[in-house]
This record gives sequence, C-alpha cells and structure tokens, in this order.
Amino acid sequence: MTEDKLILAFESSCDETSVAVIKNGTEILSNIVATQIASHQRFGGVVPEVASRHHIEWVTRCIHEALDEAQVSYDDLAGVAVTYGPGLVGSLLIGVTAAKTVAWAHHLPLIPVNHMAGHIYAARFVGDFVFPQMALLVSGGHTELVYMPKEHEYQIIGETRDDAAGEAYDKIGRVMGVNYPAGKTVDEWAHQGKDTFHFPRAMENEDNLDFSFSGLKSAFINTCHNADQRGEKLNKNDLAASFQQSVVDVLAEKTMTALDQYSVKQLILAGGVAANHGLRDRLNHDMARYYPQVKMLQAPLKYCGDNAAMIGAAGYINYLHGDRAGLDLNAVPGLSFPRLTPVEE
Repeated sequence: MTEDKLILAFESSCDETSVAVIKNGTEILSNIVATQIASHQRFGGVVPEVASRHHIEWVTRCIHEALDEAQVSYDDLAGVAVTYGPGLVGSLLIGVTAAKTVAWAHHLPLIPVNHMAGHIYAARFVGDFVFPQMALLVSGGHTELVYMPKEHEYQIIGETRDDAAGEAYDKIGRVMGVNYPAGKTVDEWAHQGKDTFHFPRAMENEDNLDFSFSGLKSAFINTCHNADQRGEKLNKNDLAASFQQSVVDVLAEKTMTALDQYSVKQLILAGGVAANHGLRDRLNHDMARYYPQVKMLQAPLKYCGDNAAMIGAAGYINYLHGDRAGLDLNAVPGLSFPRLTPVEE
C-alpha cells in the first residue's frame, strides 16, 4: 500500500494569503484563505504594497490554522509547495520566504509551483485527469489556452495580447460603479439583461488562438461616456449582458477552434473567471453539441479563485516528478509556460 503524502502549500501571488494541507494531491485536509478584498476596494483594485503588508501579517497565522484544522504536525509532511510566479513580486516573496523557512527548519523538500498550473489542478478535486488534455485558464491577470500532452507538461497555444478577461471585467465594473472585484456582480446583471449593444468580438475570426479584450473594454467605456455626455441613462443589465456576451463568444469560439486543431480527451476550465456562470453555460452547451467525446472538468466554484489547495494539488504532481528548489528560490513575477506554435491545418 502506497504511503500517503501530505503537502503543505502556500499561495500569495496577489491579494489572498492562503495555506493548505493536501493529501495525495486530491484530498483537502485544510485550506485557509485570508482575503484582502475589503482593504483594496477603496482603491478600485489591488495595491501591491498593501497586499504585501497583509501577507506578512497573515502568513504565520494561516500556517498554524492550516496545520490545526488538518490535525497534522510538521513531522507528518512530505514536502512544502509554494507559488513562485507569476504574480506581484512583493506578494510572491512573502509566500516564498515563509515556505523556504518551513522547509529549512523541518528538513522538508521545497517544491516550486507555477500559479497557473495550480489553477489547472484545482479541477482535479472533481475528477481524474486524462491526457492529452487542454485547459482554458481565465483569471484576473491571465487568459490562455494550454495544451498538455501528458502529465507535468504545459504548452501555451493561445493567450491574451493585452488585457486578461478578468482585468477587463474589473475595469468596466469601475465605470459602472461596481466595487472590486466586479466579475460576480457583472455576471449577475448579465443574466438579467440582453445583448443589445453588440460590442466587438476581437480576433474571433483571426487565424490564431490568441485573445484581445482591450478593444472591447474601450468600446464599452466609450459607450458609457458618450451616453453620459448626452444625459442618457443606459440599462446596466443590458450593458453587462452585452459585455459578457462578447467575452464569452470569443472565449468559446477560440476554445472550439483549439479543439479542432488538437486532439484531446479532456478540457479543463479553471481560473477566477471560470466561476462565471455565463461562460460555464456556454461551454457546457458547445461541448455537448460539438465535442461530446471530450470530457470537460470545471474547477469547483470555491477553488476558482486563488487558494493554496490548488497549489498543493499541483505541488503533489511536481513532488512525484522530482521538482525541487533550493533555498535560493526566488519570486518570478513574469513566469509563464512555454509557448507552442499552433499546428498547421
């Protein structure tokens, strides 16, 4: 019988301080998340210096709570996993430093984890992975299609050339008077409105798998500003529905195009924006219609946002593949998967 492996995981890439204990990569024994949303709302977004200070205040407390809730000690652990990129450099450094300290003090292997791999492996909490597979990662800072021919191998086949989808949600939310983060509120309004503005679908028909949302954001803002100058009041539900329909159309169409080009057995939907009900409904519809043979796994709603449980899940895979870091591990804010040129038709 294989011995259970417990991973203590750290996530601090942005504005969530999180520590978790994960068993064998799939069982969550604890997942402590200290959110900073209230501290950043008055600024309309994350302030890096404020985020770093909060991580310093909370990380030790989160470690103790994670171990206590899991009812384990340091002696029970097989390793320490930590997000070392991408993200805000100051925030990342707090988590990396804490993880290195624990690993050194308790003679445990240090396991470096790409934050985006963590988002992908959040879906493993709802089902087994089958390869080759593809992931649509949609978050506040990233929008990308990732092809995984086998476990522990990630290749970007499409990504945003400017704003990420989640970033665009927050920016148009600010125009509509929605507190940061705006995604959930915009999604709720969208379900009560109609696509009456028909905003642009950037790059939808281009011969690549990349995304662009800056044009959509600009079109939205210009529409609102022009209405303000005329003293015209626009329907917020229709505005939200029109914006969301544009985002969802592009994400879904690019994903279907990718599935045309790459033969996979599974599609993973993950990242903070993966909690968007409009996107989930559209992908469920398109997958059932066009790719019924491809199983779709969606990260659980409560693990779509940043959390250490997903880092522990990915960290376990890295542990099995021998990924180890020394005490010289540093934050890599611009870390990314390698880019793979899309296959020819």
